[in-house]
Amino acid sequence: MTVVAILQARASSTRLPGKVLLPILDKAMLERQVERVLRCKTLNSLIIATSENSSDDAIAELAKGLDLACYRGSLDDVLDRFYQAALIVKPSHIVRLTGDCPLADSEVIDRVVEHHIKSGVDYTSNVCPPTYPDGLDVEVMTFASLESAWNNAQLPSEREHVTSYIRKPDAGYKLENVKNKEDLSHLRWTVDEQEDFNFVSEVYRQLYTLNPLFTTEDVLKLIEIQPEIASINQKFERNEGYTQSLLKD
Repeated sequence: MTVVAILQARASSTRLPGKVLLPILDKAMLERQVERVLRCKTLNSLIIATSENSSDDAIAELAKGLDLACYRGSLDDVLDRFYQAALIVKPSHIVRLTGDCPLADSEVIDRVVEHHIKSGVDYTSNVCPPTYPDGLDVEVMTFASLESAWNNAQLPSEREHVTSYIRKPDAGYKLENVKNKEDLSHLRWTVDEQEDFNFVSEVYRQLYTLNPLFTTEDVLKLIEIQPEIASINQKFERNEGYTQSLLKD
């Protein structure tokens, strides 16, 4: 049994262009996320999935410098890009990660992977419904489920958002969700806007220098002591990008 994480990333973000390459303590945000993901105990390997556009050349170079496999495919048909990346290894299970989550937690990822394997379902996440901070999202699926979605998804939103077809109530997949002990879904730790980047940069500035292995609990303690940090980006709503994508259908 093999478990491979695929981290999708692009530089052409409309709200914060080039965000994955912005520096956090002198390293690209994407590299900071990779550092955290590679601590996972359940993953056999990690693949970066980016586009063929020249704007993403720097992402491919970064992956090469980190000695990571990199697949380059369609910019807009992310489901195809993701599936083609998975074909490099054709693993038993695939973890979907997105490159806007520099506070990704290896313990959370491992928990979702372990639950998925134990339950024997097609798809497991911690976002249906979400109870973790936005930015700790984890989705795990069987290769067969990903391949099925790739063959059957038709709507533009289903091609852009890799797992939206699998999550459709009438699609017939067996789904599981992992809940946090406390609902923290109101917290925003993802990076889509400049304020989001300002927030995670401040978290890294205060925590990474003390402990490069800082955890979710460390971040929670920090914003409890300094609530003004969490307020930097709290005006934005969760999943704004997906909501906009549905309008194209």
